[in-house]
Amino acid sequence: MPKYNRKFELTLADIDLIEAALNVVTRDLSLGREGARALLPIVEDGNHSHAINDLLGRLHNQKIFYRPSNTPYVSG
Repeated sequence: MPKYNRKFELTLADIDLIEAALNVVTRDLSLGREGARALLPIVEDGNHSHAINDLLGRLHNQKIFYRPSNTPYVSG
């Protein structure tokens, strides 16, 4: 039985490309383009939009946004 590779070597550009591709697929699904659905793997509940949004959320939550620590932070 083959095993999954648990170690990934992705660059930030790779992650950005994945996010952009997922956003394009989400757009195509919302416009009713069935070609996008044919390319996706089978999902347990059949709701690809939920699975894609969940993945995009997990990718977003792993980002560390820069906030300077040596000077007072002024937003806006």
